[in-house]
Amino acid sequence: MARSSGQRLLGFDRKLGVRFVAGADEAGRGSLAGPLVVAGVLLDYETLHGSRVRPLSTLNDSKQVSVAEREELFGAVGACASAISVRVVPVGAIDRNGLHRSNLAGLRAVLSDLHPPADACLVDGFRLGPSAPPHRAVVDGDARSAAIAAASIVAKVVRDRVMRRLDALYPNYGFVSHVGYITPAHNEAVRSFGPSELHRRSFQARCYAAIEAA
Repeated sequence: MARSSGQRLLGFDRKLGVRFVAGADEAGRGSLAGPLVVAGVLLDYETLHGSRVRPLSTLNDSKQVSVAEREELFGAVGACASAISVRVVPVGAIDRNGLHRSNLAGLRAVLSDLHPPADACLVDGFRLGPSAPPHRAVVDGDARSAAIAAASIVAKVVRDRVMRRLDALYPNYGFVSHVGYITPAHNEAVRSFGPSELHRRSFQARCYAAIEAA
């Protein structure tokens, strides 16, 4: 019988042979507008058994599930995790410090926030430097580790909720549909109305170039 996505991801973490496994991931690195949201999730594999772990049976990388499934998994992660940390990095900080540095700082912060300290810290793809808790960078980690996948779900749901609420304050840009990512409609809105306070001006976007050339 084939294992579910959640069983496969949980199995990866259990093979580490430790009790507390932390995962960290982000949402919004490739977005033209809006904050970067970084999340850390701590799972206690001593208690995640039977009915306690069942809500995570459909856990998957946030990019592989629908909006409705992400919302359901968000609740499941909240019910199963021992601790969750979320950091929201505003546009000003991204433009001032750079996207990559902002992301690494956020990942370091959420792992440091989690208590009790994890026996193993897993990060999706990035080494975070010596100031971070001891950690392992896992390539395609959100598709391999339950802790990282859980963090990807939390980061994505929180960020999408933020962007949909901001749509009411910036109704010209269609944030409710694309949540700040680059789409033809988003590009056209920026050309028509100019960038808003939510747009990352440090990005080299074609829609910005069209405005500057006008």
